[in-house]
Amino acid sequence: MAVVPLKEIVAVAFEERYGVPAINIFNDLTLEAVLAGAVEANSPVIVQTSVKTVKSIGSAVLFKMWEAMTAGIEVPVTLHLDHCPDRAVITECLERGWNSVLFDASELPVEENLRQTIEVVAEARKFGAHVEGEIESITGVEDGIGSDDEAARQPLEVALDFIRRTGVDVFAPAIGNAHGKYKREPVLDFERVSDIVHAQPVPIALHGGSGLSDEHFNDLISRGCAKVNISTALKVEYMRSNLEFLKAAEQADKWDPPSLFKKVSGDVRDMTIGLAKQFGSAGKAW
Repeated sequence: MAVVPLKEIVAVAFEERYGVPAINIFNDLTLEAVLAGAVEANSPVIVQTSVKTVKSIGSAVLFKMWEAMTAGIEVPVTLHLDHCPDRAVITECLERGWNSVLFDASELPVEENLRQTIEVVAEARKFGAHVEGEIESITGVEDGIGSDDEAARQPLEVALDFIRRTGVDVFAPAIGNAHGKYKREPVLDFERVSDIVHAQPVPIALHGGSGLSDEHFNDLISRGCAKVNISTALKVEYMRSNLEFLKAAEQADKWDPPSLFKKVSGDVRDMTIGLAKQFGSAGKAW
């Protein structure tokens, strides 16, 4: 297989009721390790980049890394721009070759969000790309975007009207989920996912996946959450792996950066394999 559109990956997952890991990478090592884990698990994967990562690395360099590392890859992969309120960055990434974008206009009034999302969908279609949309903020701050205040959830009919009129390919509802680490057991509105999918069968994106239980994941995926976002868990794994290796290096007074990279890469790869198995996407590559 190779790089494919987002819609192709989530449509199959939605139909067969499994979840595809959508993992936020932030450098070359994490990108390579996530792709390696997907290949080993024989799983499709959605590689996500935050606006912060795009700006820190640069879209040109980041996309060249993507092209080099996915050349000849044996599983379906796609490149997605996560939570982006900046139309200029969306245009930049679409022109560069990103396969999909999440236009995050959740802080705008619904009608203005809808109007601009329609424009973003039209723009994306010119590049053969897809769009994820949302009308409510997901609680928590991720890479400088968002708020710790929980946004009010819109009525079901407002969400359905947004999906129908914008033509978004994936929808991200607020269901009590949160970015970052959960401070307490989340109270999730499982039925909201079912209600949306029953009325408008669109693949659902589950944000704030880091820290949810197996029971949470299984339930939500069975209801139509085909795209499962993971960001904080990767950051934690990356930092812990580095810290563990560096503590041992200090004790032994042995300083070998390539060994550090190998250790961290292996841990991120193993995490990706574990997520694919947990969400049911392992062995689902075509």
